[in-house]
Amino acid sequence: MTAGARQVSASAAASTGASFIAADVGGTHARIGLVSRAGGRLVVEKFIRYVCADYPSLAAILREFIAGLDRHDVQEAAIACAGYCLDGTIINTNLPWTVSLDRMRAELHLSAVEFVNDFEAVAYATPHLEAGDTTTLAAGHQTAADAPVVIVGPGTGLGAAVRIPAGAGHVVLATEAGQSAFAPSSDREVDVLRLLRRHTSHVSIEQVLSGPGLVRLHGALCELDGATATLDSPAAITRAALSGGDARAQQTLDTFCGLLGSVLGNLVLLYGAQGGAYLAGGILPQIKPLLLGSSFVERFLDKGAMRPVLERVPVRLIEHGELGVLGAASWYLERHPRA
Repeated sequence: MTAGARQVSASAAASTGASFIAADVGGTHARIGLVSRAGGRLVVEKFIRYVCADYPSLAAILREFIAGLDRHDVQEAAIACAGYCLDGTIINTNLPWTVSLDRMRAELHLSAVEFVNDFEAVAYATPHLEAGDTTTLAAGHQTAADAPVVIVGPGTGLGAAVRIPAGAGHVVLATEAGQSAFAPSSDREVDVLRLLRRHTSHVSIEQVLSGPGLVRLHGALCELDGATATLDSPAAITRAALSGGDARAQQTLDTFCGLLGSVLGNLVLLYGAQGGAYLAGGILPQIKPLLLGSSFVERFLDKGAMRPVLERVPVRLIEHGELGVLGAASWYLERHPRA
């Protein structure tokens, strides 16, 4: 097992001796794991993270991963990815290539390749989180165990899903909340929206709450201040903000975190997520010190008469790098329980 890999419970399926591939595919990285069950638990036997831009297709990444296994019994793959699957093709605006499940199954000689929305997969994994996998951002003071839980995360886009308790199990609702309209909550955010509307009639939430969105937000804030934006990547903006020497980069990250708090509060109210909220995605663990010191919590709670409702809701930041892989595996085994 690679460093950081571990076992998690997977109560949805009976024991199976077969190993299968579980993949968490984003616009920047593809995280691939070989997963099996042993003693009633999921085991990540091997885990590798790939840079998507270095490969001509997802099939090429999986082919390299399979070639490195030195075994021939792997026949199935569960692919977690943002977007929708339409007629066997994944509809996603952030992937560097088209993904056809049928073509990939044929090319790799697999018996099954199935798709799950990436944040739907994360929602399947959240019941298995341990204390060390999260950081509490808002403690809440009354968790409703039988209430929905919302999971949100900025990465190449903005993902969101809802886990709803149902009897002994749960139902997961995949959403495209990131495509809903950006709703500013301050005069300065109204000005940001006005600038972004010069390029498109629909400014979605993920156009400001994502990696590319961080660059747009920085450019808009600089323009509003009459300055020239010299930082042109999420990594550059984040480094400058964390260094403490760039006030505009720090302002960008604080605005980003405040917007995230406002959006998360909206989603908790929309879905009645009194069971709690989780933040995931590739960006937030990298900016954790800034997030903890930002206006995130205050913006999360700032919902007028609904503030006392939100004060009951715990909010946690997920810091488990293999969660998407484990979630895809949990989802797949729920769909295909084996004797």
